[in-house]
Amino acid sequence: MTDATDITDTPDPGAAVRASWTPMVGLFLAQILMSYNVAALPVSLGGMVDTFEVAPTEVSTAIVTYGLVVAALVMVGAKIGQRVGWVVVFRAVVVLFALSALTMILAPSVGWVILAQALAGASAAIIVPSLVALIAENYHGDQQATAIGSLGSARALAGVSAFLIGGTLATYVGWRQVFVVVLVIAVAVFVLSFRLRSDRGNPEISIDVVAAVLIGAAIVMLTLGVNNLNSWGLLLAEPDAPFTVLGVSPAPVLIVLGIVLVQGFFLWTRRRTEAGRVPLVSLSVLGSGRERAAVYAMFVVVALEAALNFTVPLYIQIVQGRTAFDTSLAMLPFNLTVFVTAILVVRVYGRFSPRTIGMACFGLTTVALTWLSFVVTNNWETLPTILGLFVFGVGQGALVTLVFNVLVTASPKELSGDVGSVRGTVQNLASAVGTAVAGALLVGILSANVATALARTVELPPELVAQVDLDNTNFISNERLQTVLAGTTATPAQIDAAVALNEEARLRALRLGLLVLAGVSALAILPASRLPDYRPGELPANIVADSGSAPSRT
Repeated sequence: MTDATDITDTPDPGAAVRASWTPMVGLFLAQILMSYNVAALPVSLGGMVDTFEVAPTEVSTAIVTYGLVVAALVMVGAKIGQRVGWVVVFRAVVVLFALSALTMILAPSVGWVILAQALAGASAAIIVPSLVALIAENYHGDQQATAIGSLGSARALAGVSAFLIGGTLATYVGWRQVFVVVLVIAVAVFVLSFRLRSDRGNPEISIDVVAAVLIGAAIVMLTLGVNNLNSWGLLLAEPDAPFTVLGVSPAPVLIVLGIVLVQGFFLWTRRRTEAGRVPLVSLSVLGSGRERAAVYAMFVVVALEAALNFTVPLYIQIVQGRTAFDTSLAMLPFNLTVFVTAILVVRVYGRFSPRTIGMACFGLTTVALTWLSFVVTNNWETLPTILGLFVFGVGQGALVTLVFNVLVTASPKELSGDVGSVRGTVQNLASAVGTAVAGALLVGILSANVATALARTVELPPELVAQVDLDNTNFISNERLQTVLAGTTATPAQIDAAVALNEEARLRALRLGLLVLAGVSALAILPASRLPDYRPGELPANIVADSGSAPSRT
């Protein structure tokens, strides 16, 4: 390979010898490997339910398992990479990821599927920080910024591919063949890993077990708590809750305990650092206002993306009763826009400051979500709706790349693994929070809308409402509602009235939910205003010296 060459002392960074992009192909595919695996799980859920003859909730445990393992172990993974050496550990976990794909292909029961995703999550916990560290080692200056941007575009490309390729394979061939693609990608990444350059690692680096347990338990509690707010209860325990705490739902209890453990993690890490010992993650990557602002901004934008990715399939598949392939077509404008924007945004770093770009992009996502809340109808493919998804994709794609680049450029190269672990933790937690909050918000609004409409609808007497529990409803299709009502004493006129009420309540819930998300996006302009404010021509945000240091201008 052509070795990456350090930036010279010339003031023009373009004078540096450019490194070969071949190693980046492998890193790009590694990001696709993880993202495709995650996106392929929901696509394959129906096929696995039929094959193993189990409830969908048992199969969905595999999805939860993957996310939990990644979030809980990513900081430990970063330290393992620093201790062993990034290239060596990267190759090892790619092999483990291939083994998980092979386990999926041959799985005789749903238990093996869950085991396979636990292996994939453990692998991803090291791949996530290794991508940042290997980019920092192999690329510099504007090439590094472009490489970082490609990771965001790879996520979007993997999402599109999983729905289009995975959906087609799962529909016409079988769900196991979906993971043959994962296996092929893993093999390709392993072969390309021999073009990467890295140091030999530092065996003197120790792993802080106490901090690992604190942050791991905190992430597990936060993720389980947030993900189960709907089923276990927002405050009081629902019948589906596994246990109660004096009648209180375990979901908020787990969230509070998770927050306490996070605070304990920070306290322990500070004391360990002050004692001169190596922490699990260096808090210096969050040492200034601009780094913390980047983390806050990353959390919000990933949560908004997850909320929208939950809302659209919910409406298209559950409300409209259409397929996952239809969902992928509806989300195509958004995913393609994120893919293109994540690559192109690095070209404006030298002209505008990160603060300007960040505030403008949150402005775009706010406008897009507000626009969608007014124009969305029962037909998702209308031009105004597609335009709203396009504008949101521009803002989201630019933001993911921008805030990641700010974190990387603000820290020295030797802390790139720590930056990667922070990125992995924040993104996985934000994704869980965004999905759960969107679900709780939409269902809560829907229930309130239905309750209000029932009080005003004389065609639906209380006796009929009690038969189908209409005042405690969830998102269901018209066909499902008609089937339920057919088994009651409802007349054809009453069935029509109930369907009309359901359609209106769902649409109002969707619109109000999007408007609330727009408000969250608008509030995120505040942390974006604390991003670095380098003036054009003073120091482009994408130029990083080998020391990784940047001026303390905020």
